[in-house]
Amino acid sequence: MTTITSIEQLDALYGKPGTPSLVKEVDHITPHYRAFIEASPFCAVATSGPEGLDCSPRGDRAGFVRIADERTLLLPDRRGNNRTDSLKNIIGNPHVGVLFLVPGCNETLRVNGRAHLSIAPDLLESFAVEEKAPRSVMVIAVDTVYFQCARALLRSELWNPQKHVDRKSLPTAGEILAALSQQKEGGAEYDRAWNARAKETLW
Repeated sequence: MTTITSIEQLDALYGKPGTPSLVKEVDHITPHYRAFIEASPFCAVATSGPEGLDCSPRGDRAGFVRIADERTLLLPDRRGNNRTDSLKNIIGNPHVGVLFLVPGCNETLRVNGRAHLSIAPDLLESFAVEEKAPRSVMVIAVDTVYFQCARALLRSELWNPQKHVDRKSLPTAGEILAALSQQKEGGAEYDRAWNARAKETLW
C-alpha cells in the first residue's frame, strides 16, 4: 500500500513526538513567546470556511499584532485587494492558525485559536497609522502557542541574501494579470505605476 489511510499507519511511520515538541506547546502567550510576536513584522493567517481553505499574508511594522493579554491577540486588517477570503471564512468558522516570522530568526511561532472580527470605533482608531484606521480587527482567542524548530528555514536558507532570487527572473504582476485577463488588465503600465500606488495605499 502506498497511501497512508489511518492514524495507526502514520504513527508507525513517524513514531511519537519527542518530549521537547510537546513541552513547548502551551495555552497562553508566555513572556518568551511575547518576544517573538512583538518582534515579528509578518505572519501568515490560515482559515477554513464553506468555500475551502485560505492562507494569506499579513505584514506591517514589527509588533503590528497586538497582545491584549496572555490569551488574546489583535490583528488589524490593513488595505489590500478587498477579496476578504480569510474574513469570510472567519464569519463561518472561527478557527484560525497564525504563523509568525521574524527576519533573521530561523525559529517560527505558531498560534492556533478562534477569531472574530471587530469594528469597534475605539479599537480601530487605536490601530491608525498615518491617520488611517483598519477596516476591521481580528480578535483571536488563543488556544495553543508553540515555536517551530529551525529546520525548515535552515534547509530553505530563507534569510541568506546569496540565495535571494533575482526578481527579474520571474513574471511581473502586470504580466500575470495581462495573460490571465487576455490583456484587459495589467501590462507594462500597471508595473510602472505599482511602486507609487503601493506607497500611497499601504494603510
